[in-house]
Amino acid sequence: MTSEIAKENFEPAITVFMLVKTMPEWLGMPIDQRFQELARHLQPIVTRYKDDARMRFYDVEFYSTNVTDIWVWDARSHEAYQLLVEALRETPFWDRYFQIVDILAGVENAYAKNYGREPLAA
Repeated sequence: MTSEIAKENFEPAITVFMLVKTMPEWLGMPIDQRFQELARHLQPIVTRYKDDARMRFYDVEFYSTNVTDIWVWDARSHEAYQLLVEALRETPFWDRYFQIVDILAGVENAYAKNYGREPLAA
């Protein structure tokens, strides 16, 4: 199965919104070094869990002073997410380069699924 097909059929059991704030150490790095750190520490985790989890980045520092970014994780299972976080905690991205301000976990359209109804669509 190609990665494009896997992405199309990806059904997350959980979506997690990690609200994070950049730390001075990260901001003090030159841009090239930041991307090297992403490749060195974060890319291996994303690659290792690519069949079970997806990640998206959102920059919000333009609109918020509490957090600078939101990392969105979609995972096929709670266990996959938990394993991913354990790996992430072993990197400097967890509370060194970024402060993990809050973690919000949810299930998309659970209100409808729990009652066997169609979710609202816009």
